[in-house]
Amino acid sequence: MANSKTGLVWFRADLRVVDNTALTAACQRSDNVIAIFTSTPMQWHEHNVAPIQVDLIQRRLGVLRSQLAEIGIPLLINEVADFEEAAKSVCEQAQKHQVNHVYCNKQYEWNEQKRDEITGHLLSEQGIKFSAFDDACIIEPGKVQTKNGDPYKVFTPFRKEWLRLFRLAMPKVQSVPQVKKESETSVSSLSEALFVHDKIELTYPKKDSLQWPVDEDAIRQRLRTFCSEKAQIYHEQRDIPAIDGTSCLSPYLTHGALSPRQCVSALLEVFPHCFDEPESGAFSWLNEIIWREFYRHLMVAFPRLSRDQPFQSWTRNISWRQSESDLAAWQQGRTGFPIVDAAMRQLKETGWMHNRLRMITASFLTKDLLINWREGERWFMSQLVDGDLAANNGGWQWAASTGTDAQPYFRVFNPTTQGERFDPDGKFIRTWVHELKDVPDKFIHQPHSWPGAVQINYPAPIVDHKSARLAAIEAFKIAKEQLEV
Repeated sequence: MANSKTGLVWFRADLRVVDNTALTAACQRSDNVIAIFTSTPMQWHEHNVAPIQVDLIQRRLGVLRSQLAEIGIPLLINEVADFEEAAKSVCEQAQKHQVNHVYCNKQYEWNEQKRDEITGHLLSEQGIKFSAFDDACIIEPGKVQTKNGDPYKVFTPFRKEWLRLFRLAMPKVQSVPQVKKESETSVSSLSEALFVHDKIELTYPKKDSLQWPVDEDAIRQRLRTFCSEKAQIYHEQRDIPAIDGTSCLSPYLTHGALSPRQCVSALLEVFPHCFDEPESGAFSWLNEIIWREFYRHLMVAFPRLSRDQPFQSWTRNISWRQSESDLAAWQQGRTGFPIVDAAMRQLKETGWMHNRLRMITASFLTKDLLINWREGERWFMSQLVDGDLAANNGGWQWAASTGTDAQPYFRVFNPTTQGERFDPDGKFIRTWVHELKDVPDKFIHQPHSWPGAVQINYPAPIVDHKSARLAAIEAFKIAKEQLEV
């Protein structure tokens, strides 16, 4: 076809054909479309990406390749070392296949933004257009502002404005794009040789992710089932780790098998008035989606958040403890605090951790052990199937009292009472800390006070919570006073 336009879609953390802004734009504006995914094992290693997450991505890419093939689009898989090489690779592929326009969806982290700046520059030098779309958030970063035009630094007023803007726009889910009939022959002639059916194998350590289905029907069904069966009581069950009361959709949001628009759309189908019912379970889950957006908006407004810096500048003065043995005990679930150890063992074995437990374990590391939150942030990223920089960093800085909207430093979680409150009969603890399976309910949260404790091979608490709490408060107080002097 003479003068036909060829578009290239660069997939990253948006591995879906439904509700994909870049893919839709490419199909609307191009006669021919090809797609590419660039794996960057060295960059993943530097970013502490978990082997279980890469395994999930690899499996999902197989689904994406099949879905794209159904609409006449081949998916190329390129492997390079890092983001800089990825930019060059995309440019080379665009030249090779005589692409006129490259399309992608924005990623908001610092390194990813720099990669895209390099890509845009290289493509421009070759006369190739480059378009990056705001797709990862329902309302794009920079749009939710105070009356003075500043970004919100506190969640509650952010949520209020976010909800107002959502009601005005009500973003819709985009359907699967269709390849234009008149271009089918040209698509075939361009890309027939590019359709590859080999097994996708990303070069990176892997950990089995089979407990997370990756086919479209299973993911959509998980979303529908949650909205119809669990959302209404989400606020009652979300904090109880022994109950399957959460959506478990975060891995799919992380690598983009689901969009946040799809989630809110599915929720509103079942609960059309949930925006006006702030005490409901449905609104409680919507609140979590808005938290996810909040952390992304912050990352754009304050780039230092993705560069290992605290949001609260005074917290740079905190004298964190250095203890490899305590850090290792925390990582391996050998702290002597049952709820902490159960959570950490669940994480290590499954790549997943319940959100309430993420808060408890993060508080324990940063307050009871007074170990730098960055150590915990890195460990979580290296283990989590849903590891996501914005959400992970936001959660850790909240727990460590270094972030925006942070837990006040003088409020410190008591791991024992947290366990008593959210796992009262020790069901979750016994699931993961097998040494405690015979400990009676009365002693499950303080097993060493049980008369039969001599029978169990379980470590004594590595720290005294009461004195550790006072030490942490003092350390934070001194750090804040240093700023004020």
